Amino acid sequence: MATKKTTRLDPASVAETALSLLNERGLDGLTLRAIAQELNVQAPALYWHFKNKQALLDEMATVMYRRMVEDPASRPAGELTWQERILAANRGLRAGLLRYRDGAKVYSGARFTGTDFAADMELQLGSLVDAGFSLHQAVRASTTAYMYTLGFVTEEQGTEPVPGERREGFDLEARAERLAGYPLAAAAGPELFADYDNGFEEGLRLIVAGIEAVYAPAGAP
Repeated sequence: MATKKTTRLDPASVAETALSLLNERGLDGLTLRAIAQELNVQAPALYWHFKNKQALLDEMATVMYRRMVEDPASRPAGELTWQERILAANRGLRAGLLRYRDGAKVYSGARFTGTDFAADMELQLGSLVDAGFSLHQAVRASTTAYMYTLGFVTEEQGTEPVPGERREGFDLEARAERLAGYPLAAAAGPELFADYDNGFEEGLRLIVAGIEAVYAPAGAP
């Protein structure tokens, strides 16, 4: 009688399996026991690699990051201005997070397990410093855009756990009827809970415009 072959365990293979299960179960349903069953091992075997669930989430976020930077669409060719670099980095981040149910929750607060991210961070900070920003300003500018993207996708996935599949309770017509006594709040529904692509893009450009207005040195490109 054939038996399921046991997978050789290492942190990356466990994280890959966890990311596959994430789309089926969501973050709340992702347990070490479920991952162990998928790998055909006993749950205690996973503790050789991860002391707790947060350690696993850190490795999952690291794998997510590596997949993002491997995507050619997230790495435009040619010389970029600092504005273009911030836009490209955060568009790529959002696209990468949306590949996974609860992707933003996994990524938020994660500590990458390698130094893969350092090259891109150096490039982005360098583009700002070269344009005349102080290091403090460069860090604040890039992290503000980054946190906007994480927050936006967290809210987006709270409404649509999977792109195009709206969670129960977010019917816009029902919302408008419920808030009929508050006409502006009622009319805001489509702006808040629909057309996320354009909403994200407009918000990201507002962030970049704010960075330009507050930090950009006079005459900086």
